[in-house]
Amino acid sequence: MTRFAPGERVLVRRAYPPGHIRTPWYIRGKTGVVERICGEFGNPEELAYGRDGTPKQPLYRVRFLQKEVWDDYAENPNDTVDIEIYEHWLEPAA
Repeated sequence: MTRFAPGERVLVRRAYPPGHIRTPWYIRGKTGVVERICGEFGNPEELAYGRDGTPKQPLYRVRFLQKEVWDDYAENPNDTVDIEIYEHWLEPAA
């Protein structure tokens, strides 16, 4: 069961833990919209250390407006970037 549904606004946690992290630093603290649910997979932050990656984590494709990601973005204001992010990095957007 997943926590978020397509079309729902989510916030990427602003966290900077040490170690192998799959969530890009530049997207932390940003708000986007769930574009789709990609399925459930082993947690890559655990798999990177040779652990079994359980429990599996839902993976979402989240769409962000580039002008909200990059402060100096000067291209088409409707341009987007899609990033796949595991559920434990997401929170409901206010």
